[in-house]
Amino acid sequence: MDKLDQFKAWVKDSDNIVFFGGAGVSTESGIPDFRSVDGLYNQKYDYPPETILSHSFFMDNPREFYRFYRDKMLCLDAKPNVTHTALARLEAEGKLRAVVTQNIDGLHQAAGSKNVFELHGSIHRNYCAHCGKFYGVEAIVNSDGVPRCTCGGTIKPDVVLYEEQLDPDCLNGAIEAIARADVLIVGGTSLTVYPASGLVRYYRGHKLALINKTPTDYDRYADLVIYGSLGQVFAEV
Repeated sequence: MDKLDQFKAWVKDSDNIVFFGGAGVSTESGIPDFRSVDGLYNQKYDYPPETILSHSFFMDNPREFYRFYRDKMLCLDAKPNVTHTALARLEAEGKLRAVVTQNIDGLHQAAGSKNVFELHGSIHRNYCAHCGKFYGVEAIVNSDGVPRCTCGGTIKPDVVLYEEQLDPDCLNGAIEAIARADVLIVGGTSLTVYPASGLVRYYRGHKLALINKTPTDYDRYADLVIYGSLGQVFAEV
């Protein structure tokens, strides 16, 4: 049995699958990742992306933060791809229990997934840092400079910036789902961003599948490693 057939058999026979994905899930929707050859970390700005996307930079230079954020982080024309729609279908069929994602684009929900743990937040949720009033992404798109609440406070994206902690409820929910999974599928992530990458160690089963275009340091721990496109793999499921 080849690797793809093995993967398909695991999916077919399980009703307790969890998918854990990173930027590579959304690159096939046209959203650039951070660390590939063409990713944001290899483009040139006045400041490195990891500096701009930090809590301290947001507090000290909100105007420059939003100039970058609007330009590079709001990919609102992107649509769900084959992987997103396949995962939503598997959930609807009662096979997939949860999606754990490092992405902030909301494409899993757009495809129809319901139980999604967004470890790094979402561009579609924003709130006033002063009074807590909620705003959709339109408040960011339709404003100039630093978006302001009706109370005068600064509106902040509900995304986890560098120097910030993950939401504990989201993190604990993701850990619980992974720990209980029969099949854990990890795809489109280099597994280098902590603490998210450390979640894989909570898996207790023996059907850990890694799907990436390039090797990762976690490959030696996997029960099945497939090098290739997520879309090509999930088109077969």
